[in-house]
Amino acid sequence: MAIQQKLHTKLVQKLILTPSLQQAIKLLPMSTIELADLLNQEMVENPLLEEVPTEELQPAEAAQTTEAEKPEAGAEAPTAEKTDWDDADYEYFFGDYLDDGYKPRTPQEVKELPPIENTLSTASSLSDHLLWQLSIQTDDGRLREIGTAVIGNLDDDGYLVASVEEIAAMGDWDVADVQRALARVQLFDPIGVAARDLQECLLLQIRHLGLEGTPTEKIVSEHLRLLQNHQVPELARRLGLSIDELKDHIEVIRHLDPKPGSRYNPSQSQYVIPDVYVVKVEDHYEVFLNEEGLPQLRISPVYRRLLDKNAGEDNAETRAYVKDKFRSALWLIKSVDQRQKTIHKVATSIVNFQRDFLDHGIEHLRPLVLRDVANDIGMHESTVSRVVNNKYMHTPQGVYEMKFFFHSGISSSYGESVSSVTIKQRIRKIIEAEDPRKPLSDSKIVNILQKEGLMLARRTIAKYREELKISTSNQRKMLY
Repeated sequence: MAIQQKLHTKLVQKLILTPSLQQAIKLLPMSTIELADLLNQEMVENPLLEEVPTEELQPAEAAQTTEAEKPEAGAEAPTAEKTDWDDADYEYFFGDYLDDGYKPRTPQEVKELPPIENTLSTASSLSDHLLWQLSIQTDDGRLREIGTAVIGNLDDDGYLVASVEEIAAMGDWDVADVQRALARVQLFDPIGVAARDLQECLLLQIRHLGLEGTPTEKIVSEHLRLLQNHQVPELARRLGLSIDELKDHIEVIRHLDPKPGSRYNPSQSQYVIPDVYVVKVEDHYEVFLNEEGLPQLRISPVYRRLLDKNAGEDNAETRAYVKDKFRSALWLIKSVDQRQKTIHKVATSIVNFQRDFLDHGIEHLRPLVLRDVANDIGMHESTVSRVVNNKYMHTPQGVYEMKFFFHSGISSSYGESVSSVTIKQRIRKIIEAEDPRKPLSDSKIVNILQKEGLMLARRTIAKYREELKISTSNQRKMLY
Protein backbone atom coordinates (compact mmCIF):
# COMPACT_ATOMS: atom_id res chain seq x y z
CA MET A 1 0.00 0.00 0.00
CA ALA A 2 1.47 3.32 -1.06
CA ILE A 3 2.06 6.05 1.50
CA GLN A 4 -0.01 9.12 0.73
CA GLN A 5 -0.32 12.59 2.23
CA LYS A 6 -3.83 13.84 2.91
CA LEU A 7 -5.40 16.89 4.52
CA HIS A 8 -8.42 16.55 6.76
CA THR A 9 -10.18 18.58 9.44
CA LYS A 10 -10.70 17.37 13.00
CA LEU A 11 -12.73 18.97 15.79
CA VAL A 12 -11.39 18.32 19.31
CA GLN A 13 -11.71 19.95 22.72
CA LYS A 14 -8.54 20.73 24.63
CA LEU A 15 -7.78 22.45 27.89
CA ILE A 16 -5.07 25.02 27.23
CA LEU A 17 -3.67 27.48 29.75
CA THR A 18 -3.42 30.97 28.34
CA PRO A 19 -0.21 32.92 29.01
CA SER A 20 -2.07 35.21 31.41
CA LEU A 21 -3.39 32.23 33.39
CA GLN A 22 0.07 30.67 33.47
CA GLN A 23 1.42 33.93 34.85
CA ALA A 24 -1.26 34.05 37.56
CA ILE A 25 -0.47 30.47 38.60
CA LYS A 26 3.24 31.26 38.64
CA LEU A 27 2.73 34.19 41.04
CA LEU A 28 0.71 32.24 43.62
CA PRO A 29 3.50 30.16 45.25
CA MET A 30 5.92 33.11 45.35
CA SER A 31 6.80 34.70 48.66
CA THR A 32 6.55 38.45 49.12
CA ILE A 33 10.30 38.89 48.59
CA GLU A 34 10.27 36.80 45.40
CA LEU A 35 7.29 38.75 44.09
CA ALA A 36 9.02 42.07 44.78
CA ASP A 37 12.09 40.88 42.83
CA LEU A 38 9.89 39.79 39.93
CA LEU A 39 8.05 43.12 39.79
CA ASN A 40 11.29 45.08 39.87
CA GLN A 41 12.62 42.95 37.03
CA GLU A 42 9.42 43.47 35.02
CA MET A 43 9.75 47.25 35.45
CA VAL A 44 13.22 47.03 33.92
CA GLU A 45 12.06 44.95 30.96
CA ASN A 46 8.68 46.59 30.30
CA PRO A 47 8.84 50.38 29.71
CA LEU A 48 5.06 50.71 30.17
CA LEU A 49 5.33 49.74 33.84
CA GLU A 50 6.30 52.40 36.29
CA GLU A 51 6.17 52.78 40.04
CA VAL A 52 3.77 55.29 41.52
CA PRO A 53 5.80 58.19 42.96
CA THR A 54 5.90 58.43 46.72
CA GLU A 55 4.17 61.80 46.82
CA GLU A 56 1.15 60.28 45.07
CA LEU A 57 0.72 57.55 47.69
CA GLN A 58 -0.85 59.83 50.29
CA PRO A 59 -4.65 59.60 50.20
CA ALA A 60 -5.18 63.35 50.61
CA GLU A 61 -2.75 64.26 47.87
CA ALA A 62 -4.12 61.54 45.63
CA ALA A 63 -7.63 62.94 46.07
CA GLN A 64 -6.41 66.43 45.23
CA THR A 65 -4.61 65.16 42.18
CA THR A 66 -7.70 63.34 41.01
CA GLU A 67 -9.79 66.49 41.33
CA ALA A 68 -7.15 68.56 39.55
CA GLU A 69 -6.97 66.13 36.65
CA LYS A 70 -10.75 66.14 36.06
CA PRO A 71 -11.61 67.99 32.84
CA GLU A 72 -13.81 71.04 33.02
CA ALA A 73 -17.48 70.81 32.12
CA GLY A 74 -17.91 70.60 28.39
CA ALA A 75 -14.23 69.94 27.77
CA GLU A 76 -13.29 67.02 25.60
CA ALA A 77 -11.24 64.26 27.13
CA PRO A 78 -7.79 63.54 25.69
CA THR A 79 -7.78 61.32 22.67
CA ALA A 80 -5.53 58.79 24.41
CA GLU A 81 -8.32 58.10 26.89
CA LYS A 82 -10.69 57.28 24.02
CA THR A 83 -8.51 54.67 22.44
CA ASP A 84 -10.58 51.99 20.73
CA TRP A 85 -8.66 48.75 21.12
CA ASP A 86 -8.73 46.18 18.35
CA ASP A 87 -8.97 42.94 20.31
CA ALA A 88 -10.41 43.76 23.76
CA ASP A 89 -12.30 46.35 25.76
CA TYR A 90 -9.56 47.09 28.28
CA GLU A 91 -11.53 49.85 29.95
CA TYR A 92 -14.26 47.35 30.84
CA PHE A 93 -12.05 44.46 31.96
CA PHE A 94 -9.36 46.34 33.86
CA GLY A 95 -11.12 49.47 35.10
CA ASP A 96 -8.95 51.44 37.50
CA TYR A 97 -5.83 49.39 36.71
CA LEU A 98 -5.26 51.60 33.67
CA ASP A 99 -4.69 54.71 35.76
CA ASP A 100 -3.99 53.61 39.30
CA GLY A 101 -2.32 50.23 38.73
CA TYR A 102 -1.98 47.88 41.69
CA LYS A 103 -1.92 49.49 45.12
CA PRO A 104 -1.37 47.59 48.37
CA ARG A 105 -4.36 47.37 50.70
CA THR A 106 -2.45 48.18 53.86
CA PRO A 107 -0.78 51.53 54.59
CA GLN A 108 2.98 51.50 54.31
CA GLU A 109 5.05 52.37 57.33
CA VAL A 110 8.53 53.79 57.51
CA LYS A 111 10.75 51.07 58.95
CA GLU A 112 13.88 51.69 60.95
CA LEU A 113 17.21 50.82 59.41
CA PRO A 114 18.96 47.71 60.73
CA PRO A 115 21.33 48.26 63.67
CA ILE A 116 24.96 48.98 62.86
CA GLU A 117 26.15 45.66 64.31
CA ASN A 118 24.21 43.85 61.59
CA THR A 119 26.35 45.47 58.92
CA LEU A 120 29.70 44.27 60.29
CA SER A 121 31.83 41.88 58.27
CA THR A 122 31.36 38.16 58.83
CA ALA A 123 33.52 36.30 61.31
CA SER A 124 36.41 34.16 60.13
CA SER A 125 35.58 30.59 59.27
CA LEU A 126 37.21 27.44 60.62
CA SER A 127 39.33 27.18 57.50
CA ASP A 128 40.60 30.76 57.90
CA HIS A 129 41.40 30.15 61.57
CA LEU A 130 43.40 27.00 60.82
CA LEU A 131 45.23 28.45 57.82
CA TRP A 132 46.31 31.41 59.95
CA GLN A 133 47.78 29.03 62.55
CA LEU A 134 49.48 27.00 59.82
CA SER A 135 51.12 30.11 58.36
CA ILE A 136 52.68 31.21 61.65
CA GLN A 137 53.77 27.81 62.96
CA THR A 138 55.89 26.48 60.11
CA ASP A 139 58.20 27.77 57.39
CA ASP A 140 58.27 24.44 55.56
CA GLY A 141 56.64 25.08 52.18
CA ARG A 142 55.84 21.42 51.58
CA LEU A 143 54.27 21.06 55.01
CA ARG A 144 52.17 24.17 54.40
CA GLU A 145 51.00 22.81 51.06
CA ILE A 146 49.93 19.47 52.54
CA GLY A 147 48.44 21.14 55.60
CA THR A 148 46.35 23.39 53.35
CA ALA A 149 45.00 20.29 51.59
CA VAL A 150 44.15 18.71 54.96
CA ILE A 151 42.32 21.84 56.10
CA GLY A 152 40.46 22.00 52.82
CA ASN A 153 39.01 18.54 53.45
CA LEU A 154 37.43 19.31 56.83
CA ASP A 155 33.66 19.50 57.23
CA ASP A 156 31.80 22.14 59.23
CA ASP A 157 32.23 20.14 62.45
CA GLY A 158 35.99 19.93 61.99
CA TYR A 159 36.21 16.27 60.95
CA LEU A 160 38.49 15.05 58.15
CA VAL A 161 36.33 13.68 55.35
CA ALA A 162 39.14 12.34 53.15
CA SER A 163 41.57 9.52 53.91
CA VAL A 164 45.31 10.05 54.18
CA GLU A 165 45.80 8.12 50.95
CA GLU A 166 43.31 10.32 49.08
CA ILE A 167 45.04 13.48 50.27
CA ALA A 168 48.42 12.06 49.28
CA ALA A 169 47.10 11.38 45.76
CA MET A 170 45.97 15.01 45.38
CA GLY A 171 49.50 16.35 45.16
CA ASP A 172 51.58 13.23 44.64
CA TRP A 173 52.85 13.43 48.21
CA ASP A 174 54.18 10.66 50.46
CA VAL A 175 51.72 9.17 52.90
CA ALA A 176 54.24 9.71 55.70
CA ASP A 177 54.39 13.45 54.91
CA VAL A 178 50.59 13.65 54.95
CA GLN A 179 50.54 11.88 58.33
CA ARG A 180 53.04 14.40 59.65
CA ALA A 181 51.02 17.36 58.36
CA LEU A 182 47.81 15.88 59.78
CA ALA A 183 49.44 15.45 63.19
CA ARG A 184 50.50 19.10 63.08
CA VAL A 185 46.97 20.32 62.18
CA GLN A 186 45.49 18.20 64.99
CA LEU A 187 47.48 20.29 67.46
CA PHE A 188 45.80 23.49 66.31
CA ASP A 189 42.98 25.28 68.08
CA PRO A 190 40.27 24.08 68.55
CA ILE A 191 41.64 20.88 70.00
CA GLY A 192 40.06 17.83 68.39
CA VAL A 193 39.94 19.31 64.91
CA ALA A 194 40.99 17.17 61.89
CA ALA A 195 39.93 13.95 63.64
CA ARG A 196 38.62 11.13 61.48
CA ASP A 197 35.88 10.00 63.82
CA LEU A 198 34.32 10.80 67.20
CA GLN A 199 36.64 8.49 69.10
CA GLU A 200 39.79 10.16 67.74
CA CYS A 201 38.28 13.61 68.37
CA LEU A 202 37.69 12.83 72.06
CA LEU A 203 41.11 11.18 72.46
CA LEU A 204 42.86 14.27 71.08
CA GLN A 205 41.12 16.41 73.71
CA ILE A 206 41.84 13.93 76.51
CA ARG A 207 45.53 13.83 75.65
CA HIS A 208 45.62 17.62 75.49
CA LEU A 209 44.31 17.62 79.09
CA GLY A 210 47.17 15.35 80.11
CA LEU A 211 44.93 12.37 80.93
CA GLU A 212 46.82 9.74 78.95
CA GLY A 213 46.83 6.33 80.60
CA THR A 214 43.88 7.18 82.85
CA PRO A 215 40.50 5.35 82.94
CA THR A 216 39.09 8.37 81.09
CA GLU A 217 41.21 7.57 78.05
CA LYS A 218 40.45 3.84 78.37
CA ILE A 219 36.71 4.48 78.40
CA VAL A 220 36.92 6.37 75.09
CA SER A 221 39.44 4.09 73.41
CA GLU A 222 37.99 0.71 74.46
CA HIS A 223 34.48 1.11 75.89
CA LEU A 224 32.91 4.05 74.10
CA ARG A 225 29.97 1.93 72.93
CA LEU A 226 29.09 0.97 76.50
CA LEU A 227 29.13 4.63 77.49
CA GLN A 228 26.90 5.61 74.57
CA ASN A 229 24.39 2.92 75.57
CA HIS A 230 24.42 4.09 79.21
CA GLN A 231 25.60 0.69 80.44
CA VAL A 232 27.24 2.16 83.51
CA PRO A 233 27.28 -0.98 85.72
CA GLU A 234 28.93 -3.05 82.97
CA LEU A 235 31.42 -0.25 82.29
CA ALA A 236 32.35 -0.06 85.97
CA ARG A 237 32.81 -3.84 86.13
CA ARG A 238 35.18 -3.91 83.15
CA LEU A 239 37.26 -1.04 84.49
CA GLY A 240 37.29 -2.44 88.05
CA LEU A 241 35.87 0.81 89.44
CA SER A 242 32.94 1.64 91.65
CA ILE A 243 30.06 3.74 90.33
CA ASP A 244 31.22 6.74 92.37
CA GLU A 245 34.77 6.45 91.00
CA LEU A 246 33.44 6.17 87.49
CA LYS A 247 31.40 9.38 87.82
CA ASP A 248 34.44 11.65 87.73
CA HIS A 249 35.75 10.13 84.50
CA ILE A 250 32.34 10.30 82.83
CA GLU A 251 32.00 13.95 83.82
CA VAL A 252 35.30 14.74 82.08
CA ILE A 253 34.07 13.07 78.89
CA ARG A 254 30.71 14.81 79.17
CA HIS A 255 32.40 18.23 78.97
CA LEU A 256 34.44 17.40 75.84
CA ASP A 257 33.37 18.94 72.54
CA PRO A 258 32.24 16.34 69.97
CA LYS A 259 32.04 19.01 67.24
CA PRO A 260 35.02 21.31 67.76
CA GLY A 261 34.69 23.05 64.41
CA SER A 262 31.08 24.10 64.83
CA ARG A 263 31.95 27.14 66.94
CA TYR A 264 33.78 28.63 63.95
CA ASN A 265 31.04 27.75 61.50
CA PRO A 266 27.88 29.02 63.19
CA SER A 267 24.70 28.58 61.22
CA GLN A 268 23.39 31.84 59.85
CA SER A 269 20.04 32.89 61.23
CA GLN A 270 17.34 32.92 58.58
CA TYR A 271 14.92 35.72 59.30
CA VAL A 272 11.35 35.04 58.27
CA ILE A 273 9.29 37.89 56.86
CA PRO A 274 5.59 37.09 57.36
CA ASP A 275 3.38 37.36 54.30
CA VAL A 276 0.23 37.68 56.41
CA TYR A 277 -0.45 39.37 59.74
CA VAL A 278 -3.31 38.23 61.98
CA VAL A 279 -4.30 40.88 64.53
CA LYS A 280 -7.00 40.59 67.16
CA VAL A 281 -9.38 43.53 67.06
CA GLU A 282 -11.78 43.45 70.03
CA ASP A 283 -13.36 39.99 69.84
CA HIS A 284 -12.44 39.00 66.28
CA TYR A 285 -9.30 38.57 64.18
CA GLU A 286 -8.36 40.72 61.20
CA VAL A 287 -6.11 39.52 58.38
CA PHE A 288 -3.66 41.97 56.78
CA LEU A 289 -1.25 41.26 53.94
CA ASN A 290 2.36 42.28 54.37
CA GLU A 291 2.98 44.27 51.21
CA GLU A 292 5.99 46.20 52.39
CA GLY A 293 8.57 46.41 49.66
CA LEU A 294 6.15 45.62 46.83
CA PRO A 295 6.39 48.32 44.17
CA GLN A 296 3.07 50.00 43.37
CA LEU A 297 2.80 49.64 39.62
CA ARG A 298 0.78 51.56 37.08
CA ILE A 299 0.70 52.01 33.32
CA SER A 300 2.86 54.87 32.11
CA PRO A 301 0.53 57.56 30.67
CA VAL A 302 3.27 58.67 28.28
CA TYR A 303 3.40 55.33 26.50
CA ARG A 304 -0.38 54.97 26.50
CA ARG A 305 -0.65 58.01 24.24
CA LEU A 306 1.40 56.17 21.63
CA LEU A 307 -1.49 53.77 21.19
CA ASP A 308 -3.78 56.44 19.81
CA LYS A 309 -4.96 55.33 16.38
CA ASN A 310 -5.01 58.88 15.16
CA ALA A 311 -1.29 59.28 15.65
CA GLY A 312 -0.57 58.38 12.04
CA GLU A 313 0.47 55.39 10.01
CA ASP A 314 4.21 56.02 10.12
CA ASN A 315 4.46 54.72 13.70
CA ALA A 316 2.57 51.44 13.21
CA GLU A 317 5.55 49.35 14.26
CA THR A 318 6.02 51.42 17.41
CA ARG A 319 2.33 51.16 18.24
CA ALA A 320 2.45 47.37 17.80
CA TYR A 321 5.40 47.12 20.21
CA VAL A 322 3.81 49.41 22.77
CA LYS A 323 0.49 47.62 22.50
CA ASP A 324 2.12 44.25 23.19
CA LYS A 325 3.92 45.64 26.23
CA PHE A 326 0.71 47.33 27.33
CA ARG A 327 -1.19 44.06 27.28
CA SER A 328 1.60 42.31 29.19
CA ALA A 329 1.72 45.06 31.83
CA LEU A 330 -2.05 44.98 32.36
CA TRP A 331 -2.13 41.23 32.86
CA LEU A 332 0.77 41.44 35.32
CA ILE A 333 -0.97 44.11 37.40
CA LYS A 334 -4.24 42.18 37.37
CA SER A 335 -2.44 38.90 38.24
CA VAL A 336 -0.71 40.51 41.22
CA ASP A 337 -3.99 41.91 42.48
CA GLN A 338 -5.71 38.54 42.04
CA ARG A 339 -2.85 36.85 43.89
CA GLN A 340 -3.21 39.16 46.86
CA LYS A 341 -6.97 38.65 46.98
CA THR A 342 -6.55 34.87 46.89
CA ILE A 343 -3.97 34.88 49.68
CA HIS A 344 -6.27 37.05 51.79
CA LYS A 345 -9.18 34.65 51.22
CA VAL A 346 -7.12 31.59 52.17
CA ALA A 347 -5.64 33.28 55.24
CA THR A 348 -9.07 34.43 56.39
CA SER A 349 -10.43 30.90 56.01
CA ILE A 350 -7.54 29.45 58.02
CA VAL A 351 -8.17 31.99 60.78
CA ASN A 352 -11.83 31.04 60.89
CA PHE A 353 -11.02 27.34 61.18
CA GLN A 354 -8.21 27.78 63.74
CA ARG A 355 -9.88 30.30 66.05
CA ASP A 356 -9.28 28.09 69.11
CA PHE A 357 -5.56 27.90 68.29
CA LEU A 358 -5.31 31.68 68.06
CA ASP A 359 -7.09 32.05 71.39
CA HIS A 360 -5.53 29.26 73.46
CA GLY A 361 -2.38 27.91 71.78
CA ILE A 362 -1.08 24.86 69.99
CA GLU A 363 -2.93 22.39 72.21
CA HIS A 364 -6.15 23.56 70.55
CA LEU A 365 -4.99 23.25 66.93
CA ARG A 366 -7.74 21.45 65.06
CA PRO A 367 -7.28 19.01 62.14
CA LEU A 368 -7.50 20.74 58.78
CA VAL A 369 -6.99 19.64 55.17
CA LEU A 370 -6.75 21.59 51.94
CA ARG A 371 -10.22 20.45 50.90
CA ASP A 372 -11.81 22.19 53.88
CA VAL A 373 -10.35 25.57 52.94
CA ALA A 374 -10.98 25.01 49.21
CA ASN A 375 -14.66 24.32 49.84
CA ASP A 376 -14.91 27.30 52.18
CA ILE A 377 -13.60 29.84 49.66
CA GLY A 378 -14.93 28.13 46.52
CA MET A 379 -11.56 27.34 44.92
CA HIS A 380 -9.67 24.23 43.90
CA GLU A 381 -7.38 22.40 46.31
CA SER A 382 -4.39 22.95 44.00
CA THR A 383 -4.91 26.71 44.27
CA VAL A 384 -4.93 26.54 48.07
CA SER A 385 -1.81 24.37 47.96
CA ARG A 386 0.02 26.96 45.86
CA VAL A 387 -1.07 29.78 48.14
CA VAL A 388 0.17 28.20 51.39
CA ASN A 389 3.48 27.15 49.84
CA ASN A 390 6.43 29.21 51.06
CA LYS A 391 4.20 31.64 52.97
CA TYR A 392 4.35 32.60 56.64
CA MET A 393 1.66 33.93 58.95
CA HIS A 394 2.25 36.13 61.98
CA THR A 395 -0.28 35.26 64.68
CA PRO A 396 -0.72 36.13 68.37
CA GLN A 397 0.76 32.67 69.07
CA GLY A 398 3.89 33.28 66.97
CA VAL A 399 5.05 33.08 63.36
CA TYR A 400 4.11 29.87 61.56
CA GLU A 401 4.34 28.61 58.02
CA MET A 402 0.87 28.54 56.51
CA LYS A 403 1.28 24.83 55.79
CA PHE A 404 1.62 24.31 59.55
CA PHE A 405 -2.13 24.70 60.00
CA PHE A 406 -2.90 21.70 57.78
CA HIS A 407 -2.65 18.38 59.59
CA SER A 408 -4.46 15.10 59.67
CA GLY A 409 -6.65 14.27 62.63
CA ILE A 410 -6.78 11.29 64.98
CA SER A 411 -10.12 10.25 66.43
CA SER A 412 -10.47 10.32 70.19
CA SER A 413 -12.76 8.31 72.42
CA TYR A 414 -14.89 11.39 73.15
CA GLY A 415 -15.88 11.80 69.50
CA GLU A 416 -13.68 14.68 68.32
CA SER A 417 -10.60 14.59 66.09
CA VAL A 418 -7.30 15.77 67.50
CA SER A 419 -4.51 17.22 65.36
CA SER A 420 -1.27 15.26 65.09
CA VAL A 421 0.60 18.43 66.07
CA THR A 422 -1.37 18.61 69.31
CA ILE A 423 -0.50 14.97 70.05
CA LYS A 424 3.21 15.64 69.42
CA GLN A 425 3.05 18.58 71.78
CA ARG A 426 1.43 16.35 74.41
CA ILE A 427 4.16 13.72 73.97
CA ARG A 428 6.84 16.37 74.41
CA LYS A 429 5.28 17.58 77.66
CA ILE A 430 4.92 14.03 78.99
CA ILE A 431 8.61 13.36 78.36
CA GLU A 432 9.67 16.70 79.86
CA ALA A 433 7.79 15.85 83.07
CA GLU A 434 9.18 12.31 83.41
CA ASP A 435 11.65 11.16 86.06
CA PRO A 436 15.09 11.23 84.32
CA ARG A 437 16.17 8.23 86.41
CA LYS A 438 13.16 6.23 85.17
CA PRO A 439 12.26 7.58 81.71
CA LEU A 440 8.99 6.51 80.15
CA SER A 441 9.04 3.95 77.36
CA ASP A 442 6.88 4.32 74.26
CA SER A 443 4.47 1.71 75.64
CA LYS A 444 3.99 3.67 78.85
CA ILE A 445 3.32 6.84 76.85
CA VAL A 446 0.67 4.90 74.92
CA ASN A 447 -1.02 4.00 78.20
CA ILE A 448 -0.98 7.62 79.39
CA LEU A 449 -2.56 8.86 76.18
CA GLN A 450 -5.17 6.11 76.25
CA LYS A 451 -6.32 7.36 79.65
CA GLU A 452 -6.75 10.79 78.01
CA GLY A 453 -8.94 9.30 75.28
CA LEU A 454 -6.29 9.11 72.53
CA MET A 455 -5.90 5.64 71.02
CA LEU A 456 -2.50 5.34 69.34
CA ALA A 457 -0.20 2.46 68.51
CA ARG A 458 3.27 2.21 70.00
CA ARG A 459 4.90 2.56 66.57
CA THR A 460 2.99 5.83 66.08
CA ILE A 461 4.41 7.16 69.34
CA ALA A 462 7.89 6.11 68.22
CA LYS A 463 7.39 7.87 64.89
CA TYR A 464 6.23 11.11 66.53
CA ARG A 465 9.07 10.94 69.06
CA GLU A 466 11.64 10.62 66.27
CA GLU A 467 10.07 13.57 64.43
CA LEU A 468 10.46 15.58 67.64
CA LYS A 469 14.12 14.48 67.74
CA ILE A 470 13.70 12.89 71.16
CA SER A 471 15.91 9.90 71.91
CA THR A 472 14.75 6.56 73.27
CA SER A 473 14.06 5.96 76.94
CA ASN A 474 17.35 4.09 77.35
CA GLN A 475 19.30 7.03 75.95
CA ARG A 476 17.35 9.55 78.03
CA LYS A 477 18.08 7.73 81.26
CA MET A 478 20.29 9.61 83.71
CA LEU A 479 23.52 7.67 84.30
CA TYR A 480 23.70 8.27 88.04
